[in-house]
Amino acid sequence: MHPFRAVAIAVTVTMALGASAAGASAQSGTPGGAPKATEVGITSSTIRIGVIADVNDPLAPGLFAGSPRAVTAWAKLINAKGGLAGRKVQVDFLDSQLSDTATANAVIKACSQDFAIVGTEAEFMQNVSNLVGCPDQTGAATGLPDLAGFSANFAEGCSPVTFSPNPVQIDCATMNQHPQTFRGNQGTVKYHLRTQKNLHGIFVYGNDLQSGAIAGIALAKINEAGGIKSDGEIGISAQAPQSAYTPLVQQMKTKNANYVLEVNTFASMVDLRKEAVLQGLNTKNVVWDCFSNCYDPGLIQQGGADVEGTYVTLSALPFNETKSNPELAAYVKAVGASKVDGFGSYAWTDALLLQDSVNAIVNKGGNNALTRKALLAQLASTTSFNAGGMWGTTNVGQRIPTPCFLVMQVKNAKFTRVYPKTPGTFDCTKSNGINVKADLLTGQSG
Repeated sequence: MHPFRAVAIAVTVTMALGASAAGASAQSGTPGGAPKATEVGITSSTIRIGVIADVNDPLAPGLFAGSPRAVTAWAKLINAKGGLAGRKVQVDFLDSQLSDTATANAVIKACSQDFAIVGTEAEFMQNVSNLVGCPDQTGAATGLPDLAGFSANFAEGCSPVTFSPNPVQIDCATMNQHPQTFRGNQGTVKYHLRTQKNLHGIFVYGNDLQSGAIAGIALAKINEAGGIKSDGEIGISAQAPQSAYTPLVQQMKTKNANYVLEVNTFASMVDLRKEAVLQGLNTKNVVWDCFSNCYDPGLIQQGGADVEGTYVTLSALPFNETKSNPELAAYVKAVGASKVDGFGSYAWTDALLLQDSVNAIVNKGGNNALTRKALLAQLASTTSFNAGGMWGTTNVGQRIPTPCFLVMQVKNAKFTRVYPKTPGTFDCTKSNGINVKADLLTGQSG
Protein backbone atom coordinates (compact mmCIF):
# COMPACT_ATOMS: atom_id res chain seq x y z
CA MET A 1 0.00 0.00 0.00
CA HIS A 2 2.00 -2.27 -0.56
CA PRO A 3 1.44 0.55 -1.08
CA PHE A 4 1.28 0.64 0.10
CA ARG A 5 5.38 5.38 -0.12
CA ALA A 6 13.98 16.52 -1.18
CA VAL A 7 13.33 16.71 -4.81
CA ALA A 8 16.48 17.07 -6.91
CA ILE A 9 17.49 15.78 -10.31
CA ALA A 10 15.14 13.20 -11.81
CA VAL A 11 17.16 10.11 -12.55
CA THR A 12 16.55 7.66 -15.35
CA VAL A 13 16.18 4.16 -14.01
CA THR A 14 18.73 1.85 -15.58
CA MET A 15 17.71 -1.53 -16.88
CA ALA A 16 20.79 -3.26 -15.51
CA LEU A 17 19.67 -3.25 -11.88
CA GLY A 18 16.83 -5.74 -12.21
CA ALA A 19 15.37 -8.37 -14.51
CA SER A 20 15.01 -7.84 -18.23
CA ALA A 21 11.68 -8.43 -19.94
CA ALA A 22 9.96 -11.43 -18.35
CA GLY A 23 11.26 -14.65 -19.75
CA ALA A 24 14.38 -13.19 -21.30
CA SER A 25 16.43 -14.25 -18.30
CA ALA A 26 14.87 -17.70 -17.93
CA GLN A 27 17.46 -20.41 -17.50
CA SER A 28 18.01 -22.75 -20.39
CA GLY A 29 19.90 -26.01 -20.48
CA THR A 30 20.69 -28.05 -17.38
CA PRO A 31 23.59 -26.48 -15.48
CA GLY A 32 24.70 -28.83 -12.75
CA GLY A 33 23.11 -31.91 -14.29
CA ALA A 34 19.61 -33.13 -14.97
CA PRO A 35 16.98 -31.52 -12.72
CA LYS A 36 15.93 -33.49 -9.65
CA ALA A 37 13.40 -33.13 -6.87
CA THR A 38 15.26 -30.84 -4.47
CA GLU A 39 12.59 -29.29 -2.27
CA VAL A 40 8.91 -29.21 -1.41
CA GLY A 41 7.21 -28.02 -4.60
CA ILE A 42 10.18 -28.86 -6.81
CA THR A 43 10.27 -31.98 -8.95
CA SER A 44 12.52 -32.86 -11.86
CA SER A 45 10.09 -31.07 -14.19
CA THR A 46 8.05 -28.59 -12.13
CA ILE A 47 8.40 -25.66 -9.73
CA ARG A 48 5.15 -25.04 -7.87
CA ILE A 49 4.51 -21.60 -6.39
CA GLY A 50 1.47 -20.43 -4.48
CA VAL A 51 -0.42 -17.15 -4.60
CA ILE A 52 -2.32 -16.24 -1.43
CA ALA A 53 -4.65 -13.28 -1.95
CA ASP A 54 -8.07 -12.02 -0.84
CA VAL A 55 -10.28 -12.41 -3.90
CA ASN A 56 -13.65 -14.04 -3.25
CA ASP A 57 -15.21 -12.40 -0.21
CA PRO A 58 -18.57 -10.70 0.44
CA LEU A 59 -17.17 -7.35 1.61
CA ALA A 60 -14.98 -6.58 -1.39
CA PRO A 61 -15.42 -9.13 -4.21
CA GLY A 62 -12.35 -9.42 -6.41
CA LEU A 63 -10.34 -7.24 -4.03
CA PHE A 64 -6.85 -8.47 -4.97
CA ALA A 65 -7.71 -10.50 -8.07
CA GLY A 66 -4.91 -8.72 -9.89
CA SER A 67 -2.33 -10.72 -7.94
CA PRO A 68 -3.12 -14.28 -9.09
CA ARG A 69 -3.89 -12.91 -12.56
CA ALA A 70 -0.43 -11.36 -12.81
CA VAL A 71 1.52 -14.32 -11.41
CA THR A 72 -0.35 -16.76 -13.65
CA ALA A 73 0.37 -14.60 -16.71
CA TRP A 74 4.05 -14.35 -15.72
CA ALA A 75 4.29 -18.15 -15.36
CA LYS A 76 2.77 -18.67 -18.80
CA LEU A 77 5.27 -16.25 -20.31
CA ILE A 78 8.28 -17.69 -18.46
CA ASN A 79 7.28 -21.23 -19.43
CA ALA A 80 7.11 -20.22 -23.08
CA LYS A 81 10.73 -19.07 -22.72
CA GLY A 82 11.93 -22.35 -21.19
CA GLY A 83 10.84 -22.07 -17.57
CA LEU A 84 13.08 -21.68 -14.53
CA ALA A 85 15.96 -23.92 -13.49
CA GLY A 86 15.12 -26.36 -16.28
CA ARG A 87 11.55 -26.75 -15.01
CA LYS A 88 8.06 -25.46 -15.82
CA VAL A 89 6.39 -23.15 -13.32
CA GLN A 90 3.01 -24.21 -11.94
CA VAL A 91 0.86 -21.68 -10.06
CA ASP A 92 -1.51 -22.63 -7.24
CA PHE A 93 -4.01 -19.91 -6.31
CA LEU A 94 -5.08 -20.09 -2.67
CA ASP A 95 -7.90 -17.66 -1.84
CA SER A 96 -7.51 -16.13 1.62
CA GLN A 97 -11.02 -14.64 1.32
CA LEU A 98 -10.38 -11.70 3.70
CA SER A 99 -10.55 -14.26 6.51
CA ASP A 100 -8.04 -15.20 9.19
CA THR A 101 -9.12 -18.86 9.03
CA ALA A 102 -8.92 -19.04 5.23
CA THR A 103 -5.54 -17.29 5.34
CA ALA A 104 -4.13 -19.72 7.90
CA ASN A 105 -5.41 -22.70 5.89
CA ALA A 106 -3.88 -21.27 2.71
CA VAL A 107 -0.46 -20.98 4.37
CA ILE A 108 -0.65 -24.56 5.66
CA LYS A 109 -1.56 -25.86 2.23
CA ALA A 110 1.12 -23.83 0.47
CA CYS A 111 3.69 -25.06 2.98
CA SER A 112 2.87 -28.65 2.05
CA GLN A 113 2.94 -28.25 -1.73
CA ASP A 114 4.67 -25.06 -2.90
CA PHE A 115 8.31 -24.00 -3.13
CA ALA A 116 7.36 -20.40 -2.23
CA ILE A 117 4.42 -18.03 -2.22
CA VAL A 118 4.52 -15.04 -4.57
CA GLY A 119 2.37 -11.91 -4.78
CA THR A 120 0.91 -12.35 -1.29
CA GLU A 121 -1.90 -9.85 -0.72
CA ALA A 122 -3.80 -11.06 2.35
CA GLU A 123 -5.11 -8.58 4.91
CA PHE A 124 -5.30 -11.21 7.65
CA MET A 125 -1.76 -12.60 7.41
CA GLN A 126 -1.38 -11.89 11.13
CA ASN A 127 -0.27 -15.19 12.68
CA VAL A 128 2.96 -16.10 10.92
CA SER A 129 3.88 -19.15 12.98
CA ASN A 130 2.94 -21.55 10.17
CA LEU A 131 4.78 -19.37 7.67
CA VAL A 132 7.99 -19.16 9.68
CA GLY A 133 7.88 -22.72 10.99
CA CYS A 134 7.07 -24.40 7.67
CA PRO A 135 9.27 -27.52 7.28
CA ASP A 136 11.36 -28.02 4.18
CA GLN A 137 11.99 -31.30 2.39
CA THR A 138 14.44 -32.40 5.09
CA GLY A 139 11.99 -31.64 7.90
CA ALA A 140 13.87 -28.58 9.11
CA ALA A 141 11.76 -25.53 10.05
CA THR A 142 13.28 -23.38 7.31
CA GLY A 143 10.07 -21.47 6.65
CA LEU A 144 8.03 -20.80 3.52
CA PRO A 145 9.56 -17.99 1.39
CA ASP A 146 6.98 -15.22 1.11
CA LEU A 147 7.51 -12.74 -1.74
CA ALA A 148 4.74 -10.33 -0.78
CA GLY A 149 2.94 -7.82 -2.97
CA PHE A 150 2.40 -5.95 0.28
CA SER A 151 2.20 -6.86 3.94
CA ALA A 152 -0.91 -5.58 5.69
CA ASN A 153 0.49 -6.60 9.05
CA PHE A 154 3.86 -5.88 10.59
CA ALA A 155 4.02 -9.47 11.82
CA GLU A 156 4.17 -10.68 8.22
CA GLY A 157 6.30 -7.85 6.88
CA CYS A 158 8.92 -8.31 9.59
CA SER A 159 8.95 -12.11 9.53
CA PRO A 160 12.34 -13.64 8.59
CA VAL A 161 10.80 -15.33 5.53
CA THR A 162 9.01 -12.31 4.02
CA PHE A 163 10.70 -10.15 1.38
CA SER A 164 9.17 -7.58 -0.93
CA PRO A 165 10.06 -4.69 -3.25
CA ASN A 166 7.21 -2.98 -1.37
CA PRO A 167 8.30 -3.51 2.27
CA VAL A 168 6.48 -2.52 5.45
CA GLN A 169 6.94 1.03 6.73
CA ILE A 170 8.21 0.07 10.15
CA ASP A 171 11.90 -0.49 10.86
CA CYS A 172 11.48 -4.05 12.07
CA ALA A 173 14.35 -3.70 14.56
CA THR A 174 12.23 -1.14 16.46
CA MET A 175 9.03 -3.23 16.68
CA ASN A 176 9.36 -3.63 20.47
CA GLN A 177 10.78 -0.18 21.14
CA HIS A 178 8.90 2.91 22.28
CA PRO A 179 8.60 4.82 20.05
CA GLN A 180 9.02 2.79 16.87
CA THR A 181 10.75 4.07 13.73
CA PHE A 182 8.81 4.30 10.48
CA ARG A 183 10.39 4.73 7.07
CA GLY A 184 8.90 6.67 4.21
CA ASN A 185 9.39 8.89 1.19
CA GLN A 186 9.04 12.67 1.46
CA GLY A 187 9.71 13.32 -2.21
CA THR A 188 6.11 14.18 -3.07
CA VAL A 189 5.80 16.47 -0.06
CA LYS A 190 8.83 18.46 -1.19
CA TYR A 191 7.44 18.54 -4.72
CA HIS A 192 4.18 20.11 -3.52
CA LEU A 193 5.91 22.54 -1.17
CA ARG A 194 8.00 23.84 -4.07
CA THR A 195 4.85 24.97 -5.84
CA GLN A 196 2.69 25.94 -2.86
CA LYS A 197 4.19 26.95 0.48
CA ASN A 198 2.53 26.69 3.89
CA LEU A 199 0.50 23.60 3.11
CA HIS A 200 -1.71 22.35 5.92
CA GLY A 201 -4.72 20.10 6.05
CA ILE A 202 -6.25 16.77 6.98
CA PHE A 203 -4.92 13.24 6.69
CA VAL A 204 -7.62 10.65 6.00
CA TYR A 205 -6.99 6.94 6.56
CA GLY A 206 -9.05 3.75 6.73
CA ASN A 207 -9.84 2.47 10.20
CA ASP A 208 -11.56 -0.83 9.40
CA LEU A 209 -8.41 -2.76 10.35
CA GLN A 210 -5.97 -1.75 13.06
CA SER A 211 -2.99 -2.52 10.84
CA GLY A 212 -4.37 -0.31 8.08
CA ALA A 213 -5.01 2.51 10.53
CA ILE A 214 -1.45 2.35 11.84
CA ALA A 215 -0.05 2.40 8.32
CA GLY A 216 -2.23 5.39 7.45
CA ILE A 217 -1.21 7.35 10.53
CA ALA A 218 2.44 6.57 9.79
CA LEU A 219 2.06 8.04 6.30
CA ALA A 220 0.45 11.13 7.80
CA LYS A 221 3.34 11.61 10.22
CA ILE A 222 5.85 11.18 7.40
CA ASN A 223 4.12 13.99 5.50
CA GLU A 224 4.09 16.12 8.64
CA ALA A 225 7.81 15.54 9.14
CA GLY A 226 8.33 16.54 5.51
CA GLY A 227 6.79 19.94 6.17
CA ILE A 228 2.99 19.77 5.84
CA LYS A 229 1.16 20.90 8.99
CA SER A 230 -1.62 18.65 10.25
CA ASP A 231 -5.11 19.99 10.90
CA GLY A 232 -6.15 16.50 11.97
CA GLU A 233 -5.59 12.80 11.33
CA ILE A 234 -9.00 11.27 10.69
CA GLY A 235 -9.93 7.59 10.47
CA ILE A 236 -12.99 6.58 8.50
CA SER A 237 -14.44 3.27 7.35
CA ALA A 238 -14.09 2.26 3.72
CA GLN A 239 -17.80 1.41 3.90
CA ALA A 240 -18.84 4.90 5.07
CA PRO A 241 -21.39 6.78 2.93
CA GLN A 242 -20.63 10.14 1.35
CA SER A 243 -22.53 11.92 4.13
CA ALA A 244 -19.89 10.73 6.61
CA TYR A 245 -17.46 13.13 4.94
CA THR A 246 -19.50 16.24 5.73
CA PRO A 247 -17.68 16.88 9.05
CA LEU A 248 -14.33 16.49 7.29
CA VAL A 249 -15.23 19.13 4.72
CA GLN A 250 -16.56 21.43 7.44
CA GLN A 251 -13.27 21.04 9.31
CA MET A 252 -11.39 21.95 6.13
CA LYS A 253 -13.53 25.07 5.81
CA THR A 254 -12.98 26.06 9.44
CA LYS A 255 -9.22 25.60 9.20
CA ASN A 256 -9.01 27.02 5.66
CA ALA A 257 -7.13 23.83 4.74
CA ASN A 258 -5.28 23.67 1.44
CA TYR A 259 -4.09 20.06 1.56
CA VAL A 260 -5.60 16.57 1.88
CA LEU A 261 -3.77 13.25 2.06
CA GLU A 262 -6.14 10.36 1.35
CA VAL A 263 -4.78 6.90 2.18
CA ASN A 264 -8.10 5.06 2.29
CA THR A 265 -9.68 3.53 -0.82
CA PHE A 266 -10.06 5.45 -4.08
CA ALA A 267 -13.82 5.44 -3.37
CA SER A 268 -13.09 7.35 -0.18
CA MET A 269 -11.33 10.05 -2.21
CA VAL A 270 -14.30 10.15 -4.58
CA ASP A 271 -16.75 10.61 -1.70
CA LEU A 272 -14.61 13.26 -0.04
CA ARG A 273 -14.22 15.27 -3.22
CA LYS A 274 -17.88 15.00 -4.14
CA GLU A 275 -18.87 16.13 -0.67
CA ALA A 276 -16.42 19.03 -0.90
CA VAL A 277 -18.14 20.20 -4.08
CA LEU A 278 -21.56 19.72 -2.49
CA GLN A 279 -20.54 21.82 0.53
CA GLY A 280 -19.19 24.60 -1.66
CA LEU A 281 -15.52 24.21 -0.80
CA ASN A 282 -13.18 25.93 -3.26
CA THR A 283 -11.54 22.66 -4.32
CA LYS A 284 -9.15 24.28 -6.81
CA ASN A 285 -7.16 25.81 -3.94
CA VAL A 286 -6.55 22.39 -2.37
CA VAL A 287 -3.79 19.89 -3.09
CA TRP A 288 -5.64 16.55 -3.16
CA ASP A 289 -2.93 13.97 -2.55
CA CYS A 290 -3.12 10.20 -2.87
CA PHE A 291 -0.97 7.10 -3.43
CA SER A 292 -1.39 4.01 -5.58
CA ASN A 293 -4.73 3.41 -3.84
CA CYS A 294 -6.09 6.07 -6.18
CA TYR A 295 -4.36 4.83 -9.32
CA ASP A 296 -7.48 3.04 -10.45
CA PRO A 297 -9.83 3.74 -13.39
CA GLY A 298 -12.65 3.69 -10.86
CA LEU A 299 -11.46 7.00 -9.41
CA ILE A 300 -12.16 8.79 -12.67
CA GLN A 301 -15.19 6.70 -13.65
CA GLN A 302 -16.93 7.29 -10.33
CA GLY A 303 -15.57 10.75 -9.57
CA GLY A 304 -15.92 12.40 -12.95
CA ALA A 305 -15.18 16.11 -12.99
CA ASP A 306 -15.12 16.22 -9.19
CA VAL A 307 -11.77 14.38 -9.00
CA GLU A 308 -9.98 16.57 -11.53
CA GLY A 309 -6.59 17.66 -10.23
CA THR A 310 -6.10 14.73 -7.85
CA TYR A 311 -2.42 13.84 -7.42
CA VAL A 312 -1.24 10.23 -7.28
CA THR A 313 2.25 9.22 -6.12
CA LEU A 314 3.65 5.97 -7.54
CA SER A 315 6.82 3.95 -7.02
CA ALA A 316 6.10 1.92 -10.17
CA LEU A 317 5.89 3.14 -13.74
CA PRO A 318 2.37 4.03 -14.92
CA PHE A 319 0.70 1.60 -17.30
CA ASN A 320 0.65 3.97 -20.27
CA GLU A 321 4.46 4.04 -20.51
CA THR A 322 5.02 0.63 -22.08
CA LYS A 323 7.15 2.16 -24.84
CA SER A 324 9.69 3.29 -22.25
CA ASN A 325 10.12 -0.01 -20.42
CA PRO A 326 10.15 -3.60 -21.79
CA GLU A 327 9.19 -5.15 -18.46
CA LEU A 328 6.14 -2.93 -18.08
CA ALA A 329 5.23 -3.74 -21.68
CA ALA A 330 5.52 -7.46 -20.90
CA TYR A 331 3.19 -7.13 -17.91
CA VAL A 332 0.54 -5.14 -19.77
CA LYS A 333 0.63 -7.48 -22.77
CA ALA A 334 0.56 -10.68 -20.72
CA VAL A 335 -2.29 -9.60 -18.46
CA GLY A 336 -4.22 -7.44 -20.90
CA ALA A 337 -4.44 -3.66 -20.92
CA SER A 338 -7.99 -3.72 -19.53
CA LYS A 339 -7.00 -5.95 -16.59
CA VAL A 340 -3.84 -4.33 -15.23
CA ASP A 341 -4.01 -2.76 -11.79
CA GLY A 342 -1.70 -1.65 -9.01
CA PHE A 343 -2.05 -4.84 -7.01
CA GLY A 344 -1.29 -6.91 -10.09
CA SER A 345 1.76 -4.75 -10.74
CA TYR A 346 3.02 -5.52 -7.23
CA ALA A 347 2.60 -9.26 -7.86
CA TRP A 348 4.33 -9.12 -11.25
CA THR A 349 7.24 -7.37 -9.57
CA ASP A 350 7.37 -10.16 -6.97
CA ALA A 351 7.43 -12.76 -9.73
CA LEU A 352 10.43 -11.00 -11.28
CA LEU A 353 12.14 -11.01 -7.89
CA LEU A 354 11.62 -14.77 -7.73
CA GLN A 355 12.89 -15.12 -11.30
CA ASP A 356 16.07 -13.16 -10.58
CA SER A 357 16.64 -15.02 -7.32
CA VAL A 358 16.23 -18.47 -8.85
CA ASN A 359 18.53 -17.58 -11.73
CA ALA A 360 21.18 -16.32 -9.30
CA ILE A 361 21.02 -19.58 -7.31
CA VAL A 362 21.27 -21.68 -10.47
CA ASN A 363 24.16 -19.61 -11.80
CA LYS A 364 26.10 -20.27 -8.62
CA GLY A 365 25.17 -23.88 -7.88
CA GLY A 366 23.24 -25.37 -10.78
CA ASN A 367 19.61 -26.41 -11.20
CA ASN A 368 19.72 -28.73 -8.21
CA ALA A 369 20.90 -26.08 -5.75
CA LEU A 370 17.35 -24.77 -5.57
CA THR A 371 15.93 -25.04 -2.03
CA ARG A 372 13.86 -22.83 0.24
CA LYS A 373 16.94 -22.16 2.35
CA ALA A 374 18.90 -21.08 -0.70
CA LEU A 375 16.06 -18.83 -1.87
CA LEU A 376 15.77 -17.12 1.53
CA ALA A 377 19.52 -16.51 1.60
CA GLN A 378 19.44 -15.04 -1.91
CA LEU A 379 16.53 -12.74 -1.06
CA ALA A 380 18.28 -11.53 2.09
CA SER A 381 21.33 -10.60 0.01
CA THR A 382 19.33 -8.65 -2.60
CA THR A 383 20.08 -5.00 -1.87
CA SER A 384 19.31 -3.40 -5.25
CA PHE A 385 16.26 -4.55 -7.22
CA ASN A 386 14.08 -2.60 -9.64
CA ALA A 387 12.21 -5.19 -11.73
CA GLY A 388 13.87 -4.18 -14.96
CA GLY A 389 13.23 -0.49 -14.29
CA MET A 390 9.52 -1.02 -13.72
CA TRP A 391 9.85 -0.36 -9.99
CA GLY A 392 11.88 2.15 -8.00
CA THR A 393 15.16 0.58 -6.88
CA THR A 394 14.70 -1.06 -3.48
CA ASN A 395 16.90 -2.71 -0.86
CA VAL A 396 14.76 -5.84 -0.56
CA GLY A 397 17.06 -7.75 1.78
CA GLN A 398 17.09 -5.03 4.44
CA ARG A 399 13.42 -4.09 3.93
CA ILE A 400 14.15 -0.44 3.16
CA PRO A 401 11.47 1.31 1.04
CA THR A 402 12.54 2.85 -2.24
CA PRO A 403 13.49 6.54 -2.30
CA CYS A 404 12.14 6.64 -5.86
CA PHE A 405 8.81 8.18 -6.81
CA LEU A 406 6.88 9.84 -9.60
CA VAL A 407 3.75 11.95 -9.56
CA MET A 408 0.63 11.63 -11.71
CA GLN A 409 -2.34 13.97 -11.79
CA VAL A 410 -5.88 13.61 -13.11
CA LYS A 411 -6.13 15.99 -16.04
CA ASN A 412 -9.04 15.98 -18.46
CA ALA A 413 -10.21 12.63 -17.07
CA LYS A 414 -6.83 10.95 -17.57
CA PHE A 415 -3.89 10.08 -15.32
CA THR A 416 -1.09 12.31 -16.58
CA ARG A 417 2.56 12.28 -15.50
CA VAL A 418 3.57 15.62 -14.00
CA TYR A 419 6.90 14.83 -12.29
CA PRO A 420 9.49 13.94 -13.41
CA LYS A 421 8.39 14.78 -16.93
CA THR A 422 10.34 12.13 -18.84
CA PRO A 423 8.48 8.80 -19.32
CA GLY A 424 10.18 5.78 -17.81
CA THR A 425 11.92 7.79 -15.07
CA PHE A 426 11.72 8.30 -11.33
CA ASP A 427 13.16 10.82 -8.92
CA CYS A 428 15.42 8.57 -6.84
CA THR A 429 17.22 11.22 -4.80
CA LYS A 430 18.62 9.50 -1.72
CA SER A 431 17.38 12.24 0.62
CA ASN A 432 13.79 11.42 -0.36
CA GLY A 433 13.98 8.72 2.29
CA ILE A 434 12.86 9.86 5.73
CA ASN A 435 12.52 8.23 9.16
CA VAL A 436 10.00 9.31 11.78
CA LYS A 437 9.50 8.10 15.34
CA ALA A 438 6.02 7.43 16.67
CA ASP A 439 4.63 5.04 19.26
CA LEU A 440 1.82 3.91 16.98
CA LEU A 441 1.69 0.34 18.24
CA THR A 442 0.45 1.70 21.57
CA GLY A 443 -1.46 4.63 20.13
CA GLN A 444 0.81 7.28 21.60
CA SER A 445 2.72 9.52 19.23
CA GLY A 446 6.33 10.22 20.03
